Amino acid sequence: MPKMKTHRGAAKRFKVTGTGRILRRKAFRSHLLEKKNSVKTRRLGRAAEVTGGDKAQVKRMLGL
Repeated sequence: MPKMKTHRGAAKRFKVTGTGRILRRKAFRSHLLEKKNSVKTRRLGRAAEVTGGDKAQVKRMLGL
């Protein structure tokens, strides 16, 4: 069997921590920021952990 290739789009969007958690960026931070609250935009800047059924799918795309 050939090796599994890493999904390059997923590799650019997700980061695996040393403990094995998968981090992602939050949505709604790309444009129209003028009308959004400063507290909200700051909060959206932080990384979030991938949870639930998405985690299994992302793991498969990253080849973990």
